[in-house]
Amino acid sequence: MKPWILAARPKTLPAAAVPVLVGGALAAAADTFRWLPWLVCLLFGLLIQIGTNYANDYYDFIKGADDHRRIGPNRAVASGWVSPKAMRNGMFATFALAFAVGCALVPFGGWWLVGVGVVSIVCGIAYTGGPYPLGYNGWGDVFVFVFFGWVATGITYYVQAGTFAFPDLMGGYGTLLAGIVPGALSTNLLVVNNVRDEPLDREAGKRTLAVRFGRGFGVNQYIVLSLLALVVPVIFAVVGKDWPCLLVLLAFPFAIRTIVLLEKAVGREGYERVLVRTALQLLMVGGLFCLGLVLS
Repeated sequence: MKPWILAARPKTLPAAAVPVLVGGALAAAADTFRWLPWLVCLLFGLLIQIGTNYANDYYDFIKGADDHRRIGPNRAVASGWVSPKAMRNGMFATFALAFAVGCALVPFGGWWLVGVGVVSIVCGIAYTGGPYPLGYNGWGDVFVFVFFGWVATGITYYVQAGTFAFPDLMGGYGTLLAGIVPGALSTNLLVVNNVRDEPLDREAGKRTLAVRFGRGFGVNQYIVLSLLALVVPVIFAVVGKDWPCLLVLLAFPFAIRTIVLLEKAVGREGYERVLVRTALQLLMVGGLFCLGLVLS
């Protein structure tokens, strides 16, 4: 099981969990929290993330983006731990399980949610597979921001509250605003990978934003997204009078230190340290934001 666990990339799983936590916190703040649909959303999100990671492991190997020169964490197929066929089958099995779990949300939100689940799975595969892989054409950042930010947060809130509108903040658009927090910090997990893998990605024809515009652009993108995730809770505090949301400012020194480490990162250990801290930052900022919403 160890290769499959490593291929699931546990360090990236906060990207699936935190938007569901934020959606639950929004529902709790609106007095509409419901355990069952929230738990289903959490399980669905984790399975979609794992399935997408399996797809990345398989398609990156097939396309030549992963080989022995890679300085990031070892990939299961490229390392010979799992055969390409087995990884492909594992990917489809994980997505099938995710679909089955997602269908449990229909009683809470309607049949249109099946379409959302199908689109999520298709995009998970299309991230590195298919005729126009999103990650290979510079759209990976947009995919992560939208699905692990607005979609995951919004759907989690909707199946509990029965609406996308969050009361008493920006004309009901507070849900959209809150989704920026997990969306921005989840995208930063991808940014670290793209900055680290820029030389090999360029050679493999994987046109990430770091390949298109250079390492400096990737670092600046990371800085903007980190600060954006800290600004949103401040807006909740100032505009919505949800003052406990200012707790996220406790994470500011940690965020600044991580930015400095990314700017100086060299080699496997340097980038691994930044990736771990980015995942911790996602959990830290997301957790403090959720706590602030619940206490408001």
